[in-house]
Amino acid sequence: MLKNKEMENINDYMPLSNDWNKERLETLKQLFPNLFTNEGKLNINELKKVVDPESVSETERYEFRWFGKSAAKRNAFSPSNATLIFEEKRSVNPTETENLIIEGENLEVLKLLSTAYREKVKCIYIDPPYNTGKDFVYSDNYAQDKKAYWEDAGVTEEGLKIDTNTETDGRYHSNWLNMMYSRLLIARQLLREDGVIFISIDDNEVHHLRKICDEVFGEENFISDIIWEKRYGRNNDARLMASVIDHIILYRKSEEVQILREPRSEENNGIYSNPDNDPRGNWTSVSFASQRTKDQRPNLAYKITNPFTNEEVEHPTNAWKFSKEKYDELSADNRFYWGKDGTQKFPRIKRFLSELPEDLAPVNLWKFQDVGTGDEGTKEVNELVGKDIFSYPKPSRLIKRIINLALAHNFDESEESIILDFFGGSGSTGQAVFELNKEDDGNRKFILVQIPEATDPSSEAYKAGYKKISDITIERNKRVIENLRKSTQSAGNLFTPANNADKRRSGLGFKVFKLVKSNFLRV
Repeated sequence: MLKNKEMENINDYMPLSNDWNKERLETLKQLFPNLFTNEGKLNINELKKVVDPESVSETERYEFRWFGKSAAKRNAFSPSNATLIFEEKRSVNPTETENLIIEGENLEVLKLLSTAYREKVKCIYIDPPYNTGKDFVYSDNYAQDKKAYWEDAGVTEEGLKIDTNTETDGRYHSNWLNMMYSRLLIARQLLREDGVIFISIDDNEVHHLRKICDEVFGEENFISDIIWEKRYGRNNDARLMASVIDHIILYRKSEEVQILREPRSEENNGIYSNPDNDPRGNWTSVSFASQRTKDQRPNLAYKITNPFTNEEVEHPTNAWKFSKEKYDELSADNRFYWGKDGTQKFPRIKRFLSELPEDLAPVNLWKFQDVGTGDEGTKEVNELVGKDIFSYPKPSRLIKRIINLALAHNFDESEESIILDFFGGSGSTGQAVFELNKEDDGNRKFILVQIPEATDPSSEAYKAGYKKISDITIERNKRVIENLRKSTQSAGNLFTPANNADKRRSGLGFKVFKLVKSNFLRV
């Protein structure tokens, strides 16, 4: 009888026979990649069009289709067979707050929320699985009896285990799209007409996410693909290209959102100074020369006099930005800067900080200096709940900017708005809301939803006592509240405000709810 080592050597010289079907498919794919789906499967209808076009009759139109799309849509709008139960022991200051942390499968939770919160949510921010092959895809099957649902979902006694979505699965993209599509359909119903949604994503699915958001929210309601610079430098372990950015896709619910603005930052104001001691305060300058040539705008080509040297100057090639009459008006108002000693060849126009609007149009590049990095998000979680407890959390500074931008166009209600995050993760959105309310005495409210995904028994989270991700969500926000209480200089108990006007103090807490099978039969 051959030993294992001898068998291995024989197999080296006697390999298995070649998979000719696989080889032919690979050859066909190299020659005609358009005949294959995004998941790498041969599209028989596309092949028929090449071999015998007359055998295929279809009405062509522009649309985005994938396997399971219709079922995902039906699943989104089917009635829920679940309910939410209040867990007072896990809540913090529940009688004085409207914040919610809900433990449960988020599609079913969104369906339940759509009754009480339909068109009530001002801002949605989500950080869904990025579909890298190791991320979890949720099992959308809650229509069974309770035991069957939890068994199919892979539940342990302490939490929920979910399957990963690997690239070897022939429906790798479809699985992810189905998961996102159904949830976004319900999420849109929760948004106010002047509401907006921000979605964090990486390069793997950003193009697909844009397409399903175009369908759910309308192509005309796309606002921006914001680029977040998520790390300081490159990861040199990358084989082809090191990624230092993530995308944040931004859509509005309707055209009721007509303007977005951000407050001026110290960086924006840093370019202003007052080298000539102008009584109007700090200013910066822009060129008086136009981008147009003298031939293009001959009426704006004229000589001007340097008031310090009395020398007449004229731009050699370009026209000026304004007419001679406008120039004389600006000059009389001391609006030109000729350099520190008046020896600058051409003047520049002063732009005074005091005359500028208090807010700015937002830009679609968010630098790590302004909103933090992934490492900063990790450091926040480490300091609150323990080291290596949660991977890749978003920094609270990033979510604060999202919330401020979402609420900035409605100043009257910005401090009373509801922010929803149905991929709650470590609870960064809750921390961001608490801290913003502390900064301006606002009364923003949050709803966080996190599936009770079981932590790996070998992980630091499990060893620290966090058997489910939702345990981390809740504990982090408890500790954020504790830190805010310690930093508050007000006398007395933070949870017993002196009067109802103290909104920040009365809102410092959250109610915990858990998704369970309903005891009532649906009629």
